[in-house]
Amino acid sequence: MEILRVENLAKVYGSGETAVRALDDVSLSVEKGEFVAIVGPSGSGKSTLLHILGGVDRPSSGQVFIDGIDIYKLNETKLAIFRRRQVGLIYQFYNLIPVLNVEENITLPLLLDERKVDKSRLSEIIGILGLGDRLGYLPNQLSGGQQQRVSIGRALINNPALVLADEPTGNLDSKNSTEIIELLKLSNKKYNQTLLVITHDQNIALQADRIITMADGRIEGDIRR
Repeated sequence: MEILRVENLAKVYGSGETAVRALDDVSLSVEKGEFVAIVGPSGSGKSTLLHILGGVDRPSSGQVFIDGIDIYKLNETKLAIFRRRQVGLIYQFYNLIPVLNVEENITLPLLLDERKVDKSRLSEIIGILGLGDRLGYLPNQLSGGQQQRVSIGRALINNPALVLADEPTGNLDSKNSTEIIELLKLSNKKYNQTLLVITHDQNIALQADRIITMADGRIEGDIRR
């Protein structure tokens, strides 16, 4: 079943002679439960694509359908709500709130939505992430690997349609990188999460079901494994 469809997506920054075309007529479709790696050199448009898929940056033209909804036909308020509920974003530098503890950071999307926390789901996610003894810790009391685990928990707490990870291991050593990818693969299999990961790490890309290669704002290759 299709969970994501992108049609003729373009993103242009600036105008005239200084215009930069970050995305150039990108179209793709992703099935529910797929693990997709997006690779390509710096400046190829990978992060721009991910931010537009996540509802963070609007396209110049084209459409993004998530679970059948044309997300850029939503107004800003409805798009923000949709993003919190249906998209889990994981960044290289964690983007945790420094004054909130582990539990509060994980449950933040629910708190912003004024929704009740499902304690059983929270407990399950915390157990999978191995953070049971760190719930009251602030981000600056955690290692890099632990902070990334918290950001994964925050991305998963709403059981979103899509989990989007932008270089999630780029700031970690090899041991922590391996553990983080194993956690993402577990969420992909256990919860049937659809997972799109931007990575420069060939070993990570080779673990995906599908590898999309980007260059100069276009899709240059799309291989299902």
